[in-house]
Amino acid sequence: MLFAYRLAGHRLHPQDAAEPLAAAAWVDLYRPQPKQAARVLAELGIEVPSLADMEEIEISNRLYREGDSEVMTVILPGQTPGGEQVTGPVTFILSPTRLVTVRHHAPRPFETFPTRAERSSTGCLSPPRLLLGLVEEIVARFADHLEATGRGLDAVAARVYAGTSEPLSSEELADALRRVGREGEVVARVRLGLLTVERMLSVWALWQEGRPDAKLLRGHLKTLQRDLQSLEVHADFLSGRVGLATDTTLGMVNLSQNQTVRIVSVVAVLFLPPTVVGTVYGMNFEVMPELGWAWGYPMALGLMALSALGTWAYFRWRGWL
Repeated sequence: MLFAYRLAGHRLHPQDAAEPLAAAAWVDLYRPQPKQAARVLAELGIEVPSLADMEEIEISNRLYREGDSEVMTVILPGQTPGGEQVTGPVTFILSPTRLVTVRHHAPRPFETFPTRAERSSTGCLSPPRLLLGLVEEIVARFADHLEATGRGLDAVAARVYAGTSEPLSSEELADALRRVGREGEVVARVRLGLLTVERMLSVWALWQEGRPDAKLLRGHLKTLQRDLQSLEVHADFLSGRVGLATDTTLGMVNLSQNQTVRIVSVVAVLFLPPTVVGTVYGMNFEVMPELGWAWGYPMALGLMALSALGTWAYFRWRGWL
């Protein structure tokens, strides 16, 4: 799909499909088809990178200049058309006259930014300001992800750490462990996005040196970089919380398993003395005086019961039951 936005006053307005792309200030390509990529190349002279090019790991393939355009690729969390949470590359192509973005998944900021672009701290009156405004929206989304993760970890901690008389069941502990794992995955995705966006802004700041509006944008750049660094610190803190919650939940699982093993062991020990008695009187020797007694059988049963009862009483006295 191809979304094009033109400037009208201080706002972004969507263009009709028939309008030329040359009038657009921002062209957003979502899962672009060959015809749409060919149209961008024909009307704007910008070659749309393929998904394979965008997924290249080398920094030289993610941040480079091509003619008078600057091509920058970052990794952002988002959704597939089926609603699955994924992390994928997003490419920003900044030319002197417009901003072009290419993506194959749907990060939320690309849906919210067009309606609030004029409210960003940089405005949207030039391509660099559009880029910074969009990055500002992305950073705010990162903060939302981390805040939601913190609330999720709080909920897990309230369940796992609660000093209730009834311990959590194995199913509840497994559910808590799965939730901690999901929150940890969100933190990992956000951290990757933070690192790539910070790297992009650092390189782009160097490219802006000597340009007419570099001084005006420098303050916004520094603010965004400070915000990114603060979020990185918070993401590290949440990663520690994820590790702690995982260890604690696994500890609770081990305690639950130990309790089960303890009960089984106690039952086995309780039946050990009666088993010994039964084994002794089950031996096939000719001379066993008790076998000829009239009360031999009741005596053996009573001895078994007394041995089991004595073992149980000893365990209770030692506080093991």
